[in-house]
Amino acid sequence: MIVDSAIYRDGRRTDGPADFSDALDEARATGDAFLWLGLHEPTPAEFAHVREEFGLHPLAVEDALNAHQRPKLEVYDDSLFVVLKPVVYEPEGDTVSSGEVMLFLGDSFVVTVRHGGGAPLGEVRHRLEAEPGLLSNGPTSALYAIADAIVDHYLDVASELQTDLEELEAEVFSPDGGGSAATASRIYTFKRQILAFRRATGPLAAPLGRLAGLGPFETPVPFVSDTARPFFRDVSDHLTRVNESVEGLDRLVSDILSAHLAQISVRQNDDMRKISSWAAMAAVPTLIAGIYGMNFDHMPELHWVVSYPAVILLMVLLEIGLYRLFKRNGWL
Repeated sequence: MIVDSAIYRDGRRTDGPADFSDALDEARATGDAFLWLGLHEPTPAEFAHVREEFGLHPLAVEDALNAHQRPKLEVYDDSLFVVLKPVVYEPEGDTVSSGEVMLFLGDSFVVTVRHGGGAPLGEVRHRLEAEPGLLSNGPTSALYAIADAIVDHYLDVASELQTDLEELEAEVFSPDGGGSAATASRIYTFKRQILAFRRATGPLAAPLGRLAGLGPFETPVPFVSDTARPFFRDVSDHLTRVNESVEGLDRLVSDILSAHLAQISVRQNDDMRKISSWAAMAAVPTLIAGIYGMNFDHMPELHWVVSYPAVILLMVLLEIGLYRLFKRNGWL
């Protein structure tokens, strides 16, 4: 369950006790160090010892074990609980999948719990270890680095979605694919993926605003240093760009869907006009044949020698006239 465990002192990783309980005691004893414990999908039995040693709140522990949480920030007496949702976009299947990263921040410790994919915390840890000045800010630096990496990846996902949406738009307005059932299915699928993306990015605005001290969130957050606010403000700005991009994508895909439905309606109207035109052309000779097919003795032109060719010629002339009329009006 433990992916990595290390003590950081003055922004540098140091060797510590193998048991995280002893490592936490050592970090607290020095006063200028913190323990970073990383876990991946722990079971309740595995997490019970962590909860006891770090004094984590039962409600936060329940959320961390069950996953399927919205991005949020909760403050407890002895720790800070943050939920982030990293997102991965797979262009081959046009699918957006999300994992979850839970962070517990407290006195000289940060515990990360990861569920699913899309959050390579090992890369974040290595990148942060290369910046001792930032890492020297304590557990707050880990929270900032993870949030920054996740939100920056949001920008990449938004860019990929924008590219695929442009391809979908070209397909919708192409002469061949605009009215196909497969195109309609792709549009609805794409809209669902944008909705899944929004579930990860939208709720995160309030927690980041609180960490950055923006707007109504001016009250300091426990276990987060005031010097970190500008860093979280930068992450919040990036998230704002992401949310604006997601809003734009959602509006654009809705417009594409409306255009697609309008194209289908127009094509159906064209088909109905063609069917009506051919039906009208078929009705004229049927009407004439029906009249001259009636068995009456005293019908006009009944005994004319030229009656039959004259009627046939009349039918042909009427059909030619109707065809040219419908063709000129764009019905055929």
